[in-house]
Amino acid sequence: MASPLAQFEITKIMPLEVAGYDVSFTNSSAFMALTVVLISLFVLGGMRQAALVPGRWQLMVEVFYEFVAKTLTDLAGHDARRYFPFVFSLFMFILFANVLGLMPYSFTVTSHIAVTFAMAFFVFVGVTLIGFIKHGIGFLKFFVPHGAPWYLLPLLILIEVVSYLSRPISLSVRLFANMVAGHTMLKVFGGFVVALGALEGIWGASGIFPVAFMVAITGLELLVACLQAYVFTVLTCIYLNDALHMH
Repeated sequence: MASPLAQFEITKIMPLEVAGYDVSFTNSSAFMALTVVLISLFVLGGMRQAALVPGRWQLMVEVFYEFVAKTLTDLAGHDARRYFPFVFSLFMFILFANVLGLMPYSFTVTSHIAVTFAMAFFVFVGVTLIGFIKHGIGFLKFFVPHGAPWYLLPLLILIEVVSYLSRPISLSVRLFANMVAGHTMLKVFGGFVVALGALEGIWGASGIFPVAFMVAITGLELLVACLQAYVFTVLTCIYLNDALHMH
């Protein structure tokens, strides 16, 4: 039986090298492209014939739209609505990539730290630039706790700076670790179910219980996949609120 970690291996579909750099089209690239295509089909298809009384497809798109818009407004204020396209795209990409990775013989792009860190780092740089653009050099006051004694400021400022710089690490590792742990667990327990299925003649009707357990675990992993997309989006909105309002 293949290793539970074999599902995370990146394989080359179209080898390509440019100026000494390996830029091959891989299974990860393919599923990222597929994720973007599915999101585009879902959103554009649902709004293709927008109606005052929405159909089921349009209603699903509007539910996602309103959910992200409300989350952004509640956590970052109305000033942050101009950044809605980015936050919505981020949420939809992570959600679709996570759910797509649960399909048989698929690949979970968010199970690689390179992908999750790239998204987290982009959020970190973007939020920092927004903070300096809006507040100028005064954004540095964000690292000075209000009302703190002057003799504790050097230590508190150092803690605040380290905490701020660790944001992309914690944001990326949280998503990456949950995806790797969940998919590894599914693979391990799936192997147990196959092994028990081989003993069907011994276990008889009791073989249904491992299958039911596997269905429950898959449902739990689906919930985690959706929850991690939501958590990533919520933290992005919180960081955006810090940059806009400095509190």
